Amino acid sequence: MISTPRLSWEAITLKLRNPFRLSTGVSTTRQAYWIRLADDEGWGEGTIPPYYNVKDGDMTSFWDRASLREISFPDDPAEIPSWIGETGPAPARAALDLALHDRIGKNLNLPLYQLLGLPKPEPVSTAFTISISSPEEMGQMAADRPQFPIIKLKLGSEDDISRVAAVRKARPDVLLYVDANAGWSPEEAVKLAAELAPYQIEMIEQPVPGDDIEGLGYVQAHTDIPIVADESVQSIADIDKLAKVGVQGINLKLMKLGGLTPTINMLKRARELGLKIMLGCMAETSLGVTAMSHLTGWADWIDLDAPLLISNDPFEGISYNGAQIHIPERTGIGIRKRI
Repeated sequence: MISTPRLSWEAITLKLRNPFRLSTGVSTTRQAYWIRLADDEGWGEGTIPPYYNVKDGDMTSFWDRASLREISFPDDPAEIPSWIGETGPAPARAALDLALHDRIGKNLNLPLYQLLGLPKPEPVSTAFTISISSPEEMGQMAADRPQFPIIKLKLGSEDDISRVAAVRKARPDVLLYVDANAGWSPEEAVKLAAELAPYQIEMIEQPVPGDDIEGLGYVQAHTDIPIVADESVQSIADIDKLAKVGVQGINLKLMKLGGLTPTINMLKRARELGLKIMLGCMAETSLGVTAMSHLTGWADWIDLDAPLLISNDPFEGISYNGAQIHIPERTGIGIRKRI
């Protein structure tokens, strides 16, 4: 751990309750970082999957440099973007953005949603994610979780249709999202979308590689199922491109976008363009997920289940009543460090 009078950071290895298989590979752990402002004034998190190719050293160097800055921490959320700057890895900026918002909220005795002028989040159901496994195992996992009315299936491997069929058979009542994590070509995606249609799919998330925005538009033009961009959404300019090609929705995540400020700006722009909003997360702690839960009053789809997927969450914040998520009644982000 690196400690300074103003800011400290610490790495933690999150342990996943079950092996998590995506089209990009299998993992049982996830590297996460939390940062803490002096005297516990504010907490932030920086966590990103390996396939984003963000180097840990680049993140920690960013925080080390921030800790040495002599300028005072901002006391107004509007001052946070200029204090952080536009350079540095997105999850590193996200961690500092969260910590500074947390500090201001605590100092003003306001929960995060009030600090940001957002509607009060009401209890809302999150999707529960099932990673790639055999059709039988995925069907059983769905059957074992009747409290979740929405399930998101990770696809992008061989025999995807059998996996969806098994889950639909096990849970004829459930709303189904599917996420290929960029695992299909546009042509494959169109074919699979047609084969998925009888299973009443609510959305298809990121069917094609992240840099193929035209490909996402091609798929959307050939299916009525909403196509939702995830890895293709990295900047506000991407939102304009996605709207232009006809994609119906976007998945916003604090860690890939650099924190609350850019996420809210992108959410507003997407709304202006008529896009639907999904709020998502990485395999991260309750710190990051609680921060994002303050934005749920503006979302169409919620996918904030990460704390349910890890066994050693160092924070308490967001709580779950079955599938329903509830934000804590505390100021700032509202999290506490577990003892």
